[in-house]
Amino acid sequence: MLSTHGRESTPSSALEVNPPGALLTIGELSRRTGVSTSALRYYEDLGLLPPPARISGQRRYPESAARLVAAILLYSDAGFTLAEQKTLMASRQGASGEWERLARRKLAELDEQIATAQAARDAISHGLRCPREDITQCPNFNAGITARLAGQPLSRSHPQLHVS
Repeated sequence: MLSTHGRESTPSSALEVNPPGALLTIGELSRRTGVSTSALRYYEDLGLLPPPARISGQRRYPESAARLVAAILLYSDAGFTLAEQKTLMASRQGASGEWERLARRKLAELDEQIATAQAARDAISHGLRCPREDITQCPNFNAGITARLAGQPLSRSHPQLHVS
């Protein structure tokens, strides 16, 4: 499965050794980072990667670009969208407190995702333990349906179903 940020299945295990200060082609940067060349070009288009030097029409990146791509991947792994990353990178040069504001908002989003996933896990576990042969005959399942029809998501309704 190709991830949303263009990672290839596996980065090259053999790192090329370039002399200090040497420039990397887009292919070399792709191999070092495990990110497809099309994703690298997209990062440039978004302004996440600075425009590289051109030598005979070919993109040439400084060695530091590999660390920048790794930072993009790390931010993505932490759940930040590319648009949020652009804001984060811009905030390093400007508005103080922007990183903290974005990080707190991301933590709240992750907390919500965790609560949603935990409620789904709990509901499925309950379904596996339920003594009813037909899950649709389970009183908790039917109470969950009623709650959902009332606009309550599973993460809010499921814990209430198990309160005695």
